[in-house]
Amino acid sequence: MGEARSVWVVLTLLGCVACTDAPSNKSTNAPAEVAAEVAVEPSEPDVRFGMDWEAWAFIDSGQVQPGQSLSHLLTPHGVSTSTVLALAESSRDTYDVRKIRSGRPYWVLYSNDTTASRLIYERNPLEFAVFELTGDLGVELGSHPTETRTHRVQGTIDDNLYVDLEEAGAPTNLALAMANVYAWTVDFSRLQNGDSFDVLYEREYVNGKPVDMPRVIACHFAHRGRDLPAYRYDQGNGADYFDDQGGSLRKAFLKAPVEFSRISSRYNLKRFHPVLGRTKAHLGTDYAAPHGTPIIAVGDGTVTKSGYTSGNGNYVKIRHNSTYETQYLHMSRRAVKVGESVRQGQIIGYVGATGLATGPHVCFRFWKNGQQVDHLREEFPPSEPIAENARPDFEALMQRLEAELAK
Repeated sequence: MGEARSVWVVLTLLGCVACTDAPSNKSTNAPAEVAAEVAVEPSEPDVRFGMDWEAWAFIDSGQVQPGQSLSHLLTPHGVSTSTVLALAESSRDTYDVRKIRSGRPYWVLYSNDTTASRLIYERNPLEFAVFELTGDLGVELGSHPTETRTHRVQGTIDDNLYVDLEEAGAPTNLALAMANVYAWTVDFSRLQNGDSFDVLYEREYVNGKPVDMPRVIACHFAHRGRDLPAYRYDQGNGADYFDDQGGSLRKAFLKAPVEFSRISSRYNLKRFHPVLGRTKAHLGTDYAAPHGTPIIAVGDGTVTKSGYTSGNGNYVKIRHNSTYETQYLHMSRRAVKVGESVRQGQIIGYVGATGLATGPHVCFRFWKNGQQVDHLREEFPPSEPIAENARPDFEALMQRLEAELAK
């Protein structure tokens, strides 16, 4: 066995799983879409795996524990170390067993009272891997059949979007989906009582249980007296969101570098500095957020600075094009290096209180043609509106969705 192969096998058997094996059949326009997934209790397998369970002599089940690898799962069932090694190697090109992670359920199927013949590992609520433990060792990947359901929810902002959605009977992570739709149009740290929403959204289900993030397909969001319609449409280069005139809701930059924070200090040329104790121009916008909250790049660009100063603390600066630059100050830690290319919505650091700061926040600074400006007062043109040849189809879709919202 070669040196590289030997190292890989040792990692396979002894390594603790740290990879995220999330569903791969969905994509979004989210800048930073994060949804917590709770550990799944194993249960008796069912038709989701497309198998005749009556054909097996015995079925055992369990849940992957922290630090467990393929060897830990199979050795108690009489599978030899040499078989585990061979299985890991034969499966490598299809599924890297180092991706097995804690909290996920698995089942071991016995062909008779003593022989474990098959391992089923549920990678995530949508996808699974079936390992053959006898004969031709290997793995096959599969996915559960899904059902798409459409839901509608209406409400008014009385407390905050999370709470108001929950009270209206919708999943709270619909707030993240909505924030992704309007990330270029609405600063969700500035929602006010009386704002309202009317949302049509889809969700995937397996055996009657939701398994994916809600997906907004149409929405009317009333914010500060303005009705902001949004419609999901794919004109050939991936689904995006458009207004009722066919203009894209995707602007050049996101409105804020953190999700669901609050503005603690605005751009102010005569601000009294709380640390220095004197009047000093504040050429940025402070977004207060809990320590460790991810900070995201508001647009594509290249990192030009990533370092520490006594005033800025840990900070990152990004050049987006020949006109615009942005800077993010007071991070607890940085996640990018100078020269690195970043995409809109990518995590570049985490909220902290380093440098001249009285509490955890990010000071967001915005440059236009070399001058710092108030980004909240800037207007950015939309990108890639509905093409003329796609407009008839888009308008027909918009009419269908409006009819659903009118019911």
